[in-house]
Amino acid sequence: MKRLDGKVAVVTGASMGMGKAIALALASEGANLAIVARREGPLGEAAEEMRALGVQVLSCTADIADSDSVDAMVESVLERYGRLDILVNNAGVNMPNRTLADITPQDWKTTVDVNLTGAFLCTRAVLPTMRSLGQGTIANVSSGSGRRASIPAGVAYSASKAALSSFNESINLAERKNGVRACLIIPGEVNTPHVMKRLYPPSSEARAIMLQPEDVAAAVLFVVTMPQRATVEELVLMPTVRRNRDDDAKAALGQR
Repeated sequence: MKRLDGKVAVVTGASMGMGKAIALALASEGANLAIVARREGPLGEAAEEMRALGVQVLSCTADIADSDSVDAMVESVLERYGRLDILVNNAGVNMPNRTLADITPQDWKTTVDVNLTGAFLCTRAVLPTMRSLGQGTIANVSSGSGRRASIPAGVAYSASKAALSSFNESINLAERKNGVRACLIIPGEVNTPHVMKRLYPPSSEARAIMLQPEDVAAAVLFVVTMPQRATVEELVLMPTVRRNRDDDAKAALGQR
């Protein structure tokens, strides 16, 4: 018997990168899935990979920054499976112009809406079901820039991930009496397609020593398979070899 047999997991941002790796890891342990993203094509392709592992997969195109879209997504999950045990708030976004001098109010709003408000809306939507089950696990995927602001990550991204830490604490304070637990997953640099969108993209050698998406997936799997009596409130995962990022910071600031 696999460790997540009979469980249902919702993973946001699951069409690529860390989200896809997390969903595959949960499927490998028997969890039936609802995978969420905005683009239908990549989401469908990811779903086929997960179904090949012998689990059920529901593809949900949704905008997690929109409450009506999130509520409809969760309703479809419950119609399909009748339960919901795990939520992974993984979806995130960043903008090309990230410095305090360059970012626009709309770019700030979009970043915070997806990275922070999206996690709130998804959590809010799944909590009634988790409370009725008397158990549930929520994994909030943050970033090292949420612990210490990062120039390459940018002002809005860093702020939204820092706020996610407080939100995670609030879930545990309010919901532990209902058997619901939350963990903040804090990875350092991860080799995902998003790192290539930076103003100063890392080299192939730099990407090779970063964390890989499957490393973050293993961390999430560890958290959600812990006995229900145990809560991992925070898990920090860093590359063993850390590269010098001074050039990244200088490039982001427009320096030479």
